Amino acid sequence: MTGRRGPALEAESDPPAPRGGRIGRRRDQALALGWLVVVWNLLWGEVNWANLASGVLVGAAVLLFFPLPAVTFGGRLRPWALLVFALRFGVELVSASLHVARIAVQPGYRPRGAIIAVRLRVPSDLNLALTAEAVSLVPGTLIIELDRDFGTVYLHVLDTHGPADLTRAREHTLVVERRIVRATGSAAELRRVQTDPVEKGTRP
Repeated sequence: MTGRRGPALEAESDPPAPRGGRIGRRRDQALALGWLVVVWNLLWGEVNWANLASGVLVGAAVLLFFPLPAVTFGGRLRPWALLVFALRFGVELVSASLHVARIAVQPGYRPRGAIIAVRLRVPSDLNLALTAEAVSLVPGTLIIELDRDFGTVYLHVLDTHGPADLTRAREHTLVVERRIVRATGSAAELRRVQTDPVEKGTRP
């Protein structure tokens, strides 16, 4: 009697499968879709209902037909820090655009470029992707390679005159990373970008 009832009792006492993984996966997909919509509107240079709707459709198609590896989002969104990031990004976007436009119309001027490496302090896939996108969208800088193993981004910088310009470009990349982590990072990631010295992440 006990031999027959044992398996049944064990089966009845098994706990239900956790749903946290599925909920977390959907949350990560929603976050990825949101960022794709933002990038889509930035590429068009205008935010309107048509671009928002088409961004949702394009983003959903990308996630459906070209699924990315699972990226765990262990942080939390901070609306105020996100607003600060957006405002500062907008100011830098306008300033860099004017600078590149001045170079383009300046007769006889040949700007010098350089490739630098910046090691980020939060080497997660999500932080690498967000920082690379934010840096590349500003005219004058372009990400050419990502090193996931070492958390390093390689970028081309336009109009450099000496080591001081390269140092400023490295420091600015880390400043962008700090803003992103403040807006979306976890408490541990936030402590890392606030306590680590800038020079630790600026060496190639």
